[in-house]
Parts: sequence; structure tokens; C-alpha cells
Amino acid sequence: MTPVGAPWAALVLLGLVVLTLLHRPIGHLFRLFVRSSVGLAVLAVVSPIGNLVGISLGVNVVNAVVLGCLGIPGFGLLLLLQWVLR
Repeated sequence: MTPVGAPWAALVLLGLVVLTLLHRPIGHLFRLFVRSSVGLAVLAVVSPIGNLVGISLGVNVVNAVVLGCLGIPGFGLLLLLQWVLR
């Protein structure tokens, strides 16, 4: 007979192996999530102020991810893309 804790120990060991293998990709995804959240907050703050100046960008997930990946140059890219597509 096998001890009661053996399957649980194997499951914990398997979980640790998976977390070790996926440590970097999970870290990159978490960093992208945080940066995109900040980008979304910036879009939400700039949206009312931007209407006064004539800059209007949509507050959506795609724009937030672009800002999360590219930062301030991404903001310029979004403005340029909006200008070209109008």
C-alpha cells in the first residue's frame, strides 16, 4: 500500500517543476499586465483633458496594451495612427 501523502507530494513536486519552468514567462506577463493597467489609467486621465486640447484616444484594452508595451512612444504612435486614419 502507498502512503496517503504520496500523491499529494507528487502533485506538489509537479507544481514546483511547472512554476520553475514558467517563472520567466509568468513574470513577463505580470509585468505587461501592470504596465497595461498603468496605460489604461493614463488613458482614462488624458481622455477628459485631451478633449479640451483636441486629442481623443479611446480608453480600451488595445490602446492600453500598446501603451504598456511601448510606453510614451506608444502614445505618439496611437496619436499618429489616429491622425492617419481620419
